Amino acid sequence: MADRAPIDLTKLIIHAVALLLVLSYALPYLYLVSTALKPAADVQQIPPSFLPQRLSLENFTSVIGTVGLPEAFLNSAIVAVLTTLLSLVIAVPAAYVSALYRRRITMLFMLFALITRMVPAVSLGVPLFQIMKTLGLLDTTIGLVLAHTSTAVPLAMLLMAAFFDGVPKELEEAARVDGCTRFGAFWHIVLPVMPSGLAITALFSFIASWNEFLYALLLTSESSKTAPIVIAEFNSVYGLAWGPMTAAAVLYSLPVILVTLVLQKQIVGGLTFGAVKG
Repeated sequence: MADRAPIDLTKLIIHAVALLLVLSYALPYLYLVSTALKPAADVQQIPPSFLPQRLSLENFTSVIGTVGLPEAFLNSAIVAVLTTLLSLVIAVPAAYVSALYRRRITMLFMLFALITRMVPAVSLGVPLFQIMKTLGLLDTTIGLVLAHTSTAVPLAMLLMAAFFDGVPKELEEAARVDGCTRFGAFWHIVLPVMPSGLAITALFSFIASWNEFLYALLLTSESSKTAPIVIAEFNSVYGLAWGPMTAAAVLYSLPVILVTLVLQKQIVGGLTFGAVKG
């Protein structure tokens, strides 16, 4: 009888810790989904139960017809997509120059981008409100896009700079020898080898805008209100309408989950990009 392979205790511990971490992140969302699938009468029961006694879609059917929610979902999608595109247009060339042409000014520029990520968003809310009011951009899509872009660009720059660090400079030098301009080498040679980096940066920029609450609360009121604001306003005569609120939150989370699943190959490739760089 062949001897059994010895159990790798270290690997077992690592897997157990990883499982616990995954569960710690997944349980709140699973409880959200569970609450959304409960009948309205069971949502308010005391003590609350984790699993629904019977499955029901009444919260979803009621929330779909909520006045203003479809428009808010559309506003969120438009703002998130425009923010992602504008962030990439600004951040990708800036990160490229900062990573491949290291000068004191470019290093200071990246340091400034890092510092802006440390500033609490709440401290920027009032200045942004005053700026948008002066420009006449309160409660407009473009105003909210500009506000979201101001927070997404520094993150996108830091991410793309890390990816550009993994690109061999010889690629651009060879393109320049063949007659390419700097922009031509950037556009035709460097960018095509970085789909994973672009995918990850676009995903993080999209999520940052999709989930943003504070600026949407301060800068919108009616016509440009996004879904997080509308979801937070679910009320009834008995207090917060937990059933419809959780159902709306589940529906709102689906686009991000689907986009992540679609881009998972690029995300995994981006996480390992440059890992074997000599």
